[in-house]
Amino acid sequence: MSASEMIGDQAVFDVGIDVGGTFTDFFCTASEKTSQACKTPTTHYDLSVGFLRGMGLLAKQAGVPLGDFLSQVRSIRYSTTVGTNALIERSGPKLGLITTAGFEDTIFIGRARSWADGIGFTEGRDQARIKKPEPLISPDMVVGVRERIDYAGKILAPLDPAEVRDKLQELVDKGARGFVVGLLWSFRNPVHERMIKEVIEQEYPEDYLGSMPVFLSSDISPKAGEYTRYMTTIVNAYIHGVMSDELTKLGNELRDRGYKRPLTLVHNTGGTKKAARTRAVLTHNAGPVAGLHGSAVLGALSDIGNIVFTDMGGTSFDIGLIEDGDIKAHDFIPVIDRWRTNIPAIEVKSIGAGGGSIAWINELMNNALEVGPQSAGSMPGPACYDKGGRLPTVTDADLVLGLYNPENYLGGEMFLDEDLARAAIKEKVANPLGIDTVEAAYRIRRLIDARMGQEVFNEVALKGHDPRTFAVLACGGAGGAHACGFAPFIGARRILMPSQSSVFGAYGASMMQIKEVWDRSHSMKLFTFTKQEYLKDLEGFNRVVLELKDAALRDLRLEGYREESIEFTLELNVRYGSQYNMTRVRAPKLLLESEADVKALCDLFTERYATIYSPEATYPAGGINVEDFTMTAAVIRPAPYHAEHALSGAEPDKSAKTGERPVYWSPDKGFEDTPIYQYERLLPGNEITGPAIIEARDTTYVIAPSWRYRMDRFGNGSIEQIAR
Repeated sequence: MSASEMIGDQAVFDVGIDVGGTFTDFFCTASEKTSQACKTPTTHYDLSVGFLRGMGLLAKQAGVPLGDFLSQVRSIRYSTTVGTNALIERSGPKLGLITTAGFEDTIFIGRARSWADGIGFTEGRDQARIKKPEPLISPDMVVGVRERIDYAGKILAPLDPAEVRDKLQELVDKGARGFVVGLLWSFRNPVHERMIKEVIEQEYPEDYLGSMPVFLSSDISPKAGEYTRYMTTIVNAYIHGVMSDELTKLGNELRDRGYKRPLTLVHNTGGTKKAARTRAVLTHNAGPVAGLHGSAVLGALSDIGNIVFTDMGGTSFDIGLIEDGDIKAHDFIPVIDRWRTNIPAIEVKSIGAGGGSIAWINELMNNALEVGPQSAGSMPGPACYDKGGRLPTVTDADLVLGLYNPENYLGGEMFLDEDLARAAIKEKVANPLGIDTVEAAYRIRRLIDARMGQEVFNEVALKGHDPRTFAVLACGGAGGAHACGFAPFIGARRILMPSQSSVFGAYGASMMQIKEVWDRSHSMKLFTFTKQEYLKDLEGFNRVVLELKDAALRDLRLEGYREESIEFTLELNVRYGSQYNMTRVRAPKLLLESEADVKALCDLFTERYATIYSPEATYPAGGINVEDFTMTAAVIRPAPYHAEHALSGAEPDKSAKTGERPVYWSPDKGFEDTPIYQYERLLPGNEITGPAIIEARDTTYVIAPSWRYRMDRFGNGSIEQIAR
């Protein structure tokens, strides 16, 4: 079905949804080539409340009742934080772990500095106060069974089903409501894990006390490294039940209101999949990945290949890279909450920096001003929200500096109380530092901008790139207000500000493909330096590739897609023989047919390695090994439609300028009368030279002095630095 198809005489809608820590964002495209968006506060007590409230707003904008709107929705692509919240709140089910006898303590021993996984740099340095995270499975809920499979998949000691039944009963007697099975080398031969699952299903069928969910590490994470494999499976099992309950409830409410299709979840692998066929662990951090995907789409429209994606919301600041028009960076060891995993996730870095980040005085550091990582969230929110919050935030500082119109926030749907913002900053920051309130607000803003700028610089430079060659894409509710503040810290001279800026994660979700990602560990030596010999076992390499391809194809066929509509991509984790860290490369072709193909693959790895670490760091004497295979199967989809408009003149219409107000730009100038423009009255081709403020219904664009804003033919903004 193409984007222009209709159901009878009715429009067809596609909806993308991104649940954030402060707001839930919605973006909807219609078959008439129109789009609409909205935001609602995230209702953490019940995400479906905010979800349905937002759908109601979309229906209102479309001019139809909610039931009629939902009956015309073709797809809902949903990025959810349900699983992440379950981990933070430790609200998952009581699980039992069945592992190889003698290795019951694997998940508690962890890896080297696993106690520092998932905490900030400052916290990591304070080793005297660091505590290991409370385990998701307690030691008394771990049992070992006698069995052994070696590194090649050969059975050395067979599994005894009778022993499994005894251990199973032990876990059930202690209250287990689900089981994780993780055995040594099961990713090479899963036969023993599957036998254990059969025993559990025989003992506890669905018609007896309900189903006991079973999660095998060989299914969830068929990768080398027992700790990360077990933890990936445990995290998946822990959030599965909570997600299942939440999504079942949401699905039922949608169906009751007229929605007739499956709910589709956004994955951190860069695609979407039906909720019923989703591994729960793949939903972690899916919202920022959706935004990164949207960056690639807009980069193609603007003919910009190198983009650093930034999303400043109310709670966090997300960073990702587009290189040569493509998403290439994957997490080597993704950390979920406090746990190392090995899911094939796209790398998006998040730090605690957003509009709701709290400003505070660090008495242990000589009364130094700090901003974040703590956030006021959506409830109670910044002090200016007047919902009970009394701590100063970045939003409060921006309001005091005159950057926001207190009577026109979120299109006038929310009033901001400047007096409350001033009072909070004065009490918690200005008085302790002995400065006035405005200076305190300015310091808060500069500090958060510097912190974000440094993180962006590190993310780009440490991957071997020159940050000055990247354009910054600024999105999120607060991104437009701070982009001109943090971009100079990385040397960027161009900023892209999408028309969908404040709901960009939802926009990206609505543009994503149906995609399957399957991966597996399988070590093979591509190049032996001492013999100057390339891999000869091409059949073994191709066998792994074809097995992954068949697995991905099987799932997509079950969703109704034919092979000719699917595009396959093979990526490999490759390393020099004596190194631990791996470099991901995209194979030029799926199957190896000759020694020349192997050499081309090795040359590609060397080139990629040299780009990241410099040519001097390459080490061919170590040989070249492939360790992991990742197969991506994406349903081919037409390029998303974006309305294109003729360019008008550079001078905005007089009606676009709505007035002026005092804005504090720097201590040497103080407050300066600054022109205010209404975004909806600007036309493609219009230019505005800073200092200026552009107010949209759901966000504010701050154009600092020495920057010039121009709206392109798609309605997106481009801000470029001009001579001072």
